Formats: sequence, structure tokens, C-alpha cells
Amino acid sequence: MVTQTELEEKSRKVNESFEKVASFGLQPNMIIYLMTFYKMSAATGTSILGIWTALSNGLAIVGAFVADSYLGRFMVVAIGSVSTLIGMIILWLTAMVPQLTSSPCSQLQHVCNGPTAVQLAILFSSFGFMSLGAGFIRPCSIIFGADQLEEKEKPENQRLTDSYFNWYYASIGISTIFAVTIIISIQDHYGWQVGFGIPVILMFLSVSMFLIGSPFYIKVKAKESLFIGLLQAVVAAFRKRNTSLPVTDCDDCYHRSHESELLAPSNDFRCLNRACMTQDPQRDLNPDGSASNPWSVCSVEQVESLKALLRVLPIWSTGIVIFVMTRQFPFSVLQTKTMDRHIFPQFEVPAASFSVFMMISLTIWIIFYDRVLVPLLLKYTGRPRGLSPVFRMGLGIIVSCVSMALSAITESIRRQRAIEEGDDPRALVNMSAMWLVPQYALLGVAEAAYSVGQIEFFYSLLPKSMSSIASAMSTTGTAVSCLAASILMSGVDWLSSTGGKTSWLSSNINKGHLDYYFWLLTFLSLLNFFYFLAICRFYDGSSRLSHEAEEKQCDYRLLPES
Repeated sequence: MVTQTELEEKSRKVNESFEKVASFGLQPNMIIYLMTFYKMSAATGTSILGIWTALSNGLAIVGAFVADSYLGRFMVVAIGSVSTLIGMIILWLTAMVPQLTSSPCSQLQHVCNGPTAVQLAILFSSFGFMSLGAGFIRPCSIIFGADQLEEKEKPENQRLTDSYFNWYYASIGISTIFAVTIIISIQDHYGWQVGFGIPVILMFLSVSMFLIGSPFYIKVKAKESLFIGLLQAVVAAFRKRNTSLPVTDCDDCYHRSHESELLAPSNDFRCLNRACMTQDPQRDLNPDGSASNPWSVCSVEQVESLKALLRVLPIWSTGIVIFVMTRQFPFSVLQTKTMDRHIFPQFEVPAASFSVFMMISLTIWIIFYDRVLVPLLLKYTGRPRGLSPVFRMGLGIIVSCVSMALSAITESIRRQRAIEEGDDPRALVNMSAMWLVPQYALLGVAEAAYSVGQIEFFYSLLPKSMSSIASAMSTTGTAVSCLAASILMSGVDWLSSTGGKTSWLSSNINKGHLDYYFWLLTFLSLLNFFYFLAICRFYDGSSRLSHEAEEKQCDYRLLPES
């Protein structure tokens, strides 16, 4: 029997082997690298990095389907890790081999030659490998770690699993702080060859440790294609859309597998129940009880899996707005550059490094919640898991709303002082940049509360066979939020500049009205909170959701495990 200490160590190894090193590839200094070695404009480089980020997050849903339906989580994480390592090595080679980047411009040249097609192909291939690796690792690594802790013979491991989710995100926060401080400092002082080489070495060690530990891992095997099963349920329900549903409950009217514990589909989304109805058993079923045409008749389990996914989509959508809030760093950097960034007379914090305060608060909150708040709630309320996932998601939305309101107030004060002091966009305002720290700290707490609560909610309510999809939905929400943030910023910039007016998002923030934009985000966050409450009400109240997520007794968990 595996001891709890051994389970913790296995979980920790899985946790430490992936996102910590993989996150090193996405750094603010990449835009400088593209501008320096590939002669790209800031706009072009930013667009490429944005597409890279969106692709990395969007491929998570592909990785989840492949893991749950075909290869299993271990194999998908292994492939993703190797793919990431290959991409990082290629990127490192572009810094090591001069022929892989554009030639430096001489003083006599008026027009610099840009990168060749081959050079761009090599650069984009490195991004492609890392995007594929991220898409395979992100939705599966956290669930693969949780797989190591799930033993039906040891129900006390439930508390360990809950703690694992918190520490997983804490480790990501710590790794991000390490990446945006030490790694960037190494790149600035020792060059790109060393700055890219160190993450490659760390990733190589990470992949090696993971593969060496392969014999000791619990490996959940994939079942038949989950994606095809969901698609079959949709097609079967559409083809039988004109079929009348039975007026009364009839267990014999529905097709189910032999090992199934579900006798009939649930009553919500009843239109999908047609997909598993058997109108003529002799025609619809084979002698062994399987469906003769799975695109016309599917099982109750397939219908319930589709319903489970539909049930969590509204909750998933509430995360888009809160993740949009974390995409406002470029504007915050513009603010910070106009303010006094000295902590001590001899030490000035770089403007782009202020986001580290968000990661610090995120990490501190998770540690405080897991090690202080949960034991206190257990002592005085008897709740072993602390606050419910739904409550934490709602808390995250409210805190993000407060953070945006504080950002608007701070910017309004900064802008007024800048105008009073001469309105010079290059001058420093007589105001400490430390006034921006509280809004970063609150945003970190908001993301920690919401993200951990959301992934626990998905993991609890979706069937075990869809657990990687549960993780991928959170990552895919990040990709959608990137697109939503771009659309919102473009729309605000266009609308606020109509009629020859100065845009709210002007490069000269003293002329623009960044405070108005932050108030708009505050309003959207408040609307998102009411939308969240409406969803909870739609599901017969947030208490039911909290109970289901906490006790793991909803019907989804009756589905067969992969």
C-alpha cells in the first residue's frame, strides 16, 4: 500500500516537472528578442506573441481530448514535455547560430534586410513545438498529479487532493516570479545564449525526471473516443428531433451499456434524451445489446456526458471577464513609467516587473487559504474542505471588481497630478508607484480564488473520464479572454476616438482617460457577478452547487471512469 507521504512526493514530482519550466518560454523579454534579432516592429512582434499565447491555450482542448479518448494522460504529458523541449532547443539555437537570425545592420545601411523565409520558418517551428507542448501539458499535468492521489481504499486522500490543487497553483506563481525576475535578469546581463540555455537545461532535467519515474505512476487508461461519443449524441438527438419523448419514466426505453449504473437519462436538457431512445429494439440494437448504428442510438452515458459539459459551460463563461482583467498590464506599465518607482533611494523597480506583486499575492493567498483558513473553518464549522468552490469563484469576481475600481481611482489621481504638474508625458509625477501595488495584490487574490475554485468545481462535477477536459476548459477560457481583451480594447479605442476626440487608450495617458477604461472594466466585472448569481439561481441555487461540488455526489460521478 502506498503511504500518504509517498503520494505527496509523487504528486510533488509531477507538479514540479512541468509548468514551472515550461512557463519560462513566455517572457516579456521575447518582444525585445524579436525586435533585435528579427527586425520586427513592436506591433508585429506583439501580434506574433499574442497568437502564440492564444494557440498555446487553445490547443489545450485538443490535448484534453487526445488524453481522455486515445493516449491517456501520461503519454500526452510525455509527448507535450518532449515537444516543449524541442521547441526550446530550436529557439536556443536561433540565439546560438548567427545564420538563423537576421544580419545586424551596419551604420552605412539605410534599409535593414529583414529575416528570410527560412529563418522565420525555424522561429515559428520553435513556437509551434512549444505551443503543442503547452496544449498537451496544461490540461493533463494537474489531473495526472491528482490521479496519483485517488485511491478508493484511502478516502482520507481527499483532503490531500484538495491541498494538491492549491499547491499546484502556488507552484505556478512561484515559477512565474522566478521567470520574470531571475531569468530575465540573466538574459539582460549574460545575453540570450545563456538566458535561453538555462531554461533548456531545466526543461531537459524535468523531462528526464518525469520519464525516469514512469514505472511508479498511476496511469489511467483512455477509453473509446470521448469526442466521437459526444458528437454521436448530438447527431443522434438531431436526427430524432421529431420523435416524441415518453410521457412517464421508462427505463426500458433507453439504451445503456451493460456495466452502467444509470437506468435513464436526467430530466434537464430533455431534448437530448432522444439520442438514447430505442424505438425498435430489434432494429436499433445488436444481439449483444450494443447499438447497431451509434449515430442513431447512443448510450445513456454518452448523453449524460454531453449534459455534464453543457451544465458547466455557463459557469465557465463567468471566467472570461475576470481573466480579461489580468490582460491590462501594458496600460499599467504606461502608468508605472510616469511614477516614482524607487523603494529605496538606490533601488528602483523596473516598470515591467510590477506584475510580480500580483504573483506574490496569488501565492501568499493560496498558502494562507490552505494552511490557515481551511484548518480554522474545519475547527469551527466542521467543513474539511474550507470554502466551497462556488463561493470562492464568487469571491474572486467581487475582489476583481474592487481591484478595477481601485485602479480607476488611482489613475484618476495620477492623471490629475500629472496635469497640474505641467502635463509632460515624459516627466515623472510626484507620486509613488507603490500606490499601484494594492490593485495588483487584489487582482492576484481574485485570480487565485477564482482559478482554483473553478478547476475544483469542474473536477468535482464532470465525470472522471472527462477530467482532463475539466482542466482544459480553464486553459481555453484564458485563450478566449485574450481574444475578448483585444476586441474590447480595439472597440474602446475606436469608439472613444470618434469625432476627432482623444482616445481613452491614447499612448499619452495624460491626454487619454485610462481611468474611464478601468471604470468600464469595473462595471463589466459587476455585471459578471450578477450573471454569476443568475447562473447559480438557474441551477436551483448556489447552495446546491456548493453541496454537489463539495460532496461529489452529483449524477455525473456515476458515469464510468476511464
